Amino acid sequence: MSKKRVLSCIQPTGEMHIGNYFGAVKNWVDIQDKYECYYGVVDLHAMTMPYDPKILKSNTLRMIAELLACGIDPEKSVLFVQSLVPQHTELTWIFNCVASYGELSRMTQFKDKSEIIENSGKSQFISAGLFTYPVLQAADILIYKADFVPVGRDQVQHLELSRNIAVRFNRQFGEYFPEPQPLLTNIQKLVSLADPTKKMSKSLGEKHYIGLFEEEASIRKKVKSAVTDTGQEQGDLMSEGVENLFNLIKACGKDGEYESLMKDYKQGNLKYKDLKETTADALVELTAPFRKRREELIRDMSYLERLSKELSEKARSVAGETLVGVRKLAGLPVI
Repeated sequence: MSKKRVLSCIQPTGEMHIGNYFGAVKNWVDIQDKYECYYGVVDLHAMTMPYDPKILKSNTLRMIAELLACGIDPEKSVLFVQSLVPQHTELTWIFNCVASYGELSRMTQFKDKSEIIENSGKSQFISAGLFTYPVLQAADILIYKADFVPVGRDQVQHLELSRNIAVRFNRQFGEYFPEPQPLLTNIQKLVSLADPTKKMSKSLGEKHYIGLFEEEASIRKKVKSAVTDTGQEQGDLMSEGVENLFNLIKACGKDGEYESLMKDYKQGNLKYKDLKETTADALVELTAPFRKRREELIRDMSYLERLSKELSEKARSVAGETLVGVRKLAGLPVI
């Protein structure tokens, strides 16, 4: 039996942090043998917010290097750059004529990102692309006829739009697209080291996250200064900051250390110094091989540019086959 197909993508908006890794990329690596996996670096999505063209190009190549360094295997998975597969944008226009304005106006991320722009104190320009990018996201998924999409809870709404578009296209033009299903995985909840009430995010500033390729000294400094108690704890309830450090240890696979420190915590003997040192040790051990491999890859950016084009060829072939069928059904000439 053929493997079920999975599609998942990541924006090249700067260096990956450990929240990205444990929230998505680690799972991508783990499922490569079980599914037929398509992984995309979606540079077109990154254009919906204000950006620098040179930085976007550099970040796209760097993201390819980072995914390879994390263990994405081009022999097992199809790793592609979105803009190198032009069928994505062609299908997006067709889907724009299938999606409804009402559906797009209810997308929460448009509201959230619009507020970020409005509150930035810089340009107040909000692009139409920011409004319609969920349709491009649907095209990303459906052009590969993906069976599953690994998603977080905050992305389920956009997957529903993809499913709605698939159903509406099939009803209007004939059965063609499968309805993609969410592939939910166990994800450790990781929050900001500096403010445990907020999700780990680069947008909050450097002290709020740990880069997956960050230097050891910087990692240890951030963990050492991590907020533990906020002064709002009640009774025996573990503070969010302490819980976050425990979650980091567990996410790094240090089950023995986790159990030992948890025992100390329950007995009232836990020293935050020990907790932070164990957390830092686990993160340094995790990130060191990733950092070494990425450094090897990014020494030659021209090589990465050639590689990204080669890796996108298979995706372009599959996407092209899908679009031939779409054109036939939608009454468009086949190129």
